[in-house]
Amino acid sequence: MQEPAQPAGGTEAPQLVRGVGLGSATALNMIDMIGVGPFITIPLIVSSMGGPQALLGWVLGAIFAMCDGLVWAELGAAMPGSGGSYRYLNEIYGPKGLGRLISFLFIWQLSFSAPMSIATGCIGLAKYAAYFWPGLDTAYATRDAHLAIPVLGTLQVSWIVSGATFVAILSCLLAAFLLYRRITSIGAISKAMWVVVMGTMAWIMFAGLTHFNARQAFDFPPGAFHLSRQFFKGMGSSMLYGAYLYWGYYNVCFIGGEVKNPAKTIPRALLLSIFLVACLYIVMNISILGVIPWRELQEAGTHNTGLYTVSIFMQRIYGLWAARLVTPLLMFAAFASVFSLMLGYSRVPYAAASDGNYFRAFATIHPKYRIPHVSLIALALVATAFCFFSLADVIAALVVIRIILQFLIQAIGVIVLRVRRPDMPRPFRMWLYPWPALLAALGFAYVVISRTDSMKQIRYALVILVTGLIIYVIRAWRVHEWPFGSSAPAVLESASSQ
Repeated sequence: MQEPAQPAGGTEAPQLVRGVGLGSATALNMIDMIGVGPFITIPLIVSSMGGPQALLGWVLGAIFAMCDGLVWAELGAAMPGSGGSYRYLNEIYGPKGLGRLISFLFIWQLSFSAPMSIATGCIGLAKYAAYFWPGLDTAYATRDAHLAIPVLGTLQVSWIVSGATFVAILSCLLAAFLLYRRITSIGAISKAMWVVVMGTMAWIMFAGLTHFNARQAFDFPPGAFHLSRQFFKGMGSSMLYGAYLYWGYYNVCFIGGEVKNPAKTIPRALLLSIFLVACLYIVMNISILGVIPWRELQEAGTHNTGLYTVSIFMQRIYGLWAARLVTPLLMFAAFASVFSLMLGYSRVPYAAASDGNYFRAFATIHPKYRIPHVSLIALALVATAFCFFSLADVIAALVVIRIILQFLIQAIGVIVLRVRRPDMPRPFRMWLYPWPALLAALGFAYVVISRTDSMKQIRYALVILVTGLIIYVIRAWRVHEWPFGSSAPAVLESASSQ
């Protein structure tokens, strides 16, 4: 495997600093997982199943998150460098063979899915800002584009320009600015963000539980649990949102090269963050359903407006002052999630470029702050482009693309690695192996196919897959890499040096 690209002049490249402990790692995971997602997607989840039975999506989401978390824990402890799935897939399927292709495809899909993930937090922040300034939800321009693709069908893309769009873009750029510093300072920032996010959730749960109406919370519509085709499609949609809301537990794996004692810290941070967030999510959502009728939430989710559910929730319990206080706290939670996501994902193109599997510029480390600053800036700029799409569309595309081109391959891959390299040191071994990996894979497959209009996002994933394959084959042929040769991988030149 090729050494990281050296800076001009032949001097030794600065290295990443292992400055993130268990507390900071868990905090980063939790603020990544929570963000604004659970506060803004409740109407979307309720509308997906037409009633409070949608809470099943939260419960099943927690179960599958724990199963997949065990996959990440084993791989993260065994391969604790920066890059996460990039390193895992490369090693699982062979760094000199198929692994080269699969890890490249992972980076390629991440060029789309990582900015989408960041954009969801930015859009969520802007949606809550609309509580103060309702005019932000007013659309200035909208457009639907259709592109017919042979074999795959018609690709549909919709975009919108509103005041909220520009608020989302500004929040993205601000997060990039704050991350442009040393990792040791970022650890302190993440802990401060964690305190604010946890304090806000505690207040919301206290308010809901002390004003809880059980009859309203569990006011199931007729036939709510009738096992019809519509029920299972609705369940697939609610699980899609559930998967999105729990994702983030693996954030520590992407900064593995900056984690103290990674063999112990990574598994502990993963499993602890999943358990804590699952408890918080379930209690909080039941509390909200006990105050706001689910039919009202369904109306908001159907029309994708007025998604500032918790602001309305607090206003009904305590009055206008509480809503005006909780809204900026939730906007801060959204920003904290964007901050955490951008931190983790910016390390992945860096790791790939260091191995010669991406553009050379992304391997650059800032000489003073010792962070992969080129990767960070590029990620932020692409994320701003996805701020022009609706929240529901970005979430659906993100989840399906990530499942097909990363999570399924990795869940099966942990079993493949056990077979290929049984003697590989594994400081943490998956509990009840191999059942968690198999359950995670089955759950992900169900989410992809068991939804209304599921082919829309599947087409996105297939287009990304096909274009990535074409790019890889052309590049491999030019530099005589697998499957056209066995020479050492050549580092891709940046666009500016072509």
